[in-house]
Amino acid sequence: MIKYSKLLKPDLHFRLLNVLENNPDISQRELAKKLHISLGAVNYCLKALVDIGHVKAGNFKKNPKKSIYLYLLTPKGIAEKSVLAADFLKRKINEYHLLEEEIKDLESRSKI
Repeated sequence: MIKYSKLLKPDLHFRLLNVLENNPDISQRELAKKLHISLGAVNYCLKALVDIGHVKAGNFKKNPKKSIYLYLLTPKGIAEKSVLAADFLKRKINEYHLLEEEIKDLESRSKI
């Protein structure tokens, strides 16, 4: 088995799990639009999430429209999402502080 978790970028991994948790019946096309990535990338990432046990995919409803799938987070996926969320938040706060410093620096230089 390929170690997909090493291939999935942490921010994308978190965003995928977050969107899927809130929208388990989202189509791959809608997911691609929402995350601003290609349909092929969505397909690859979903396969990776299924392979590493973070998502269970399937047609769980008795629906005549067989193309409708649900993407459900597994307990392992929910736990990983929590870890990824904490890391995501730390990275974004750090980015915010760096941008804030850069803006203050640029503002002080432009006042000269």
